Formats: sequence, C-alpha cells, structure tokens
Amino acid sequence: MDDFSPSLTLGTRGSALALAQTTLALGALRAAFPTGRFDLRKIRTTGDKRQDLSLTHLAPGGHGYQANATVDGSAAVSSPPLVGKIDPGLFTKELEMELLAGTIDVAVHSLKDLPTIMPDGLKLAAVLPRADTADALIFKAPFTSLDALPPGATLATSSLRRQRQLLWQRPDLRVVEIRGNVGTRLRKLYEHEDWAGLVLARAGLERLGYGEQMRGGFLEADGQRFAVQILPPALMMPAVGQGAIGLQARADDAATLRALAAVNDADTWAAITAERKLLSLLGGGCQMPLGVNTIFYPERGQMRLQAVLFDVDEALPPRFGETVWAMHDPEGLAHRVGAQLL
Repeated sequence: MDDFSPSLTLGTRGSALALAQTTLALGALRAAFPTGRFDLRKIRTTGDKRQDLSLTHLAPGGHGYQANATVDGSAAVSSPPLVGKIDPGLFTKELEMELLAGTIDVAVHSLKDLPTIMPDGLKLAAVLPRADTADALIFKAPFTSLDALPPGATLATSSLRRQRQLLWQRPDLRVVEIRGNVGTRLRKLYEHEDWAGLVLARAGLERLGYGEQMRGGFLEADGQRFAVQILPPALMMPAVGQGAIGLQARADDAATLRALAAVNDADTWAAITAERKLLSLLGGGCQMPLGVNTIFYPERGQMRLQAVLFDVDEALPPRFGETVWAMHDPEGLAHRVGAQLL
C-alpha cells in the first residue's frame, strides 16, 4: 500500500482572488492526500506593491513587444508610451524567489500571469481543471451591452489584448487603463462618472462568488448593481492560460512533483501547453495582444486552437490563425497556428 503523505507549503499572492485560487489547490491536494499536511504562505509581489505601473503601454522591442511606463490608473490608451520596462514577472517573481529559496514548495499562479520562460530550476508542474475562459463586460447603469454603448463611451481594462479587441470591434470607443483588485476596480467604475464599464475575467468573478449573479445577468458589490455581458470568443478571444490555475515547483523536488502530478488535469494541461507554446513562438509575454480559444473534440482525440494577434502598429489589421490537431501533440498544434501568424 502506498503511504505517501506529502507535507507542502503553498505560496500565493494575498488578494482575495489569489487566496480563492489557492483554496482550490489546497482542496485538490487534501482530497488526493487526506493524511498530507498543507500550509499556506502569503507573498506580496511587485505587481501588488506598484499600482502605478502601466500594463498596457507597449512599444516595439526585442521580440516585437516590450512593456513600458508608469501612468495614472485611468490614463487613456492613446497616451504616448512612457519610459521604463516592466518586469515580465510582475506578479510572479517574488513567488519564484521564495520557491528557489526553499521557503515554499509550490507557487500558485493565475496561469495567464506566469511567463513562458522560467528561472533555472523551476517548472510548471501541474494545472487544476480550467474554469470558463470568457471575459465579462461589467456595465454601470443604464448600459447593458457592448453594441448598445453610445459612440465615445469609455471602458476600462488593464489588458492590452482586451483593449485592442474592443477597439477592433468598436473603434469609436475610448479605452482607459485600470489597476487594482476586483473590488477596487468595481469601485473605480462606480466613482468615475464618465466610465460606462470595465472588462474582467469570468473565471475570477466566479471564484469570488459572483457566479450565480452573473448567470442572472448582473453583479452586486458594495451596494451597487452592475449589468454583465459574457463575451463569446467571436467578440473577445481569451488570454493564453486564462481560467487556469498553475502550480509551479522546483524541478528537482521529486516529492512535490509527485504530489502535484496527482492533481494535474490532463485536458487543461494539453490546452495550456499549446497556448503557452504559441506565445513563446511569437516571442511575446503576458501582455502581448494575443487572444486564443481552445476547443476539444475528445471523440476524435483532437483540439482546435484559434488565435488572433494584433500588431504594435494600431493601424494594421489583426492576424488570425486556426488549426485542428491531435490532443497528444499540443506543441505541434502551436507550431501550425504560429506559422499562420508570423
């Protein structure tokens, strides 16, 4: 009889969403190893400390995209890029440092924040079952849908991918940048009289307990009621890794890797392997304006990867790629879609 009973410390950011995601990871591990011991350690990242950093001002750089700038939390996208590169590990570096130092055994990440290139000695060891990958538009009254917004209406998001897709659909809109946790962003939406809405990931909102409300087409926070529109891929392709929770560990930590293998979800692993390989092939980071959508055909043993990539030059149209390929070869799928985008 196998008496393997791991003892692991999980590191996480301290936001409500990060803690909700870590609770899911702890639950999966405790279900797999009832006699195991699992602890939690909160770690503050640069992205948590530096709310002044812009996540959207990008300029041409080494591999096509390079983050820049510090701006006010509501700076318009049309503002000129400022100076100063953003670390691609803005929300992950401190967690990885703790991993390397041995003070934690597992780093829990929103996978869309985790760079495809990791420090030597670390690896992505497992992913939990993926949540819905869609984005959600959150509207302040009287607005209820993207199509119904008047010309010049203002939407807020911290994502360049979302900004570019919104403006491709509705070039008449004004898109501004916003930082902060979900509660902070909803409060900013309410306080800015000229803002019509903002974009957030559906998965994060569901993990924070808003799922039932959103299925009813609304969301309530701090006494305010907002309308919700879930955006299908035809309107907004998700980010690479969106909706997935990644568990990172030391590459030579056999006991931890064994424990994490027991909670790894094979379908999610195949999808995020294809998506992250595509991002790597394109030379981009987490803020590259790349949208992806992965669809499974289990009866055929295949999956479809759809992608849209926007150029640094906002005047150029986006490029599209799409291929169906074997699920057991996700990197092959990524190469085929990448060839269409390059």
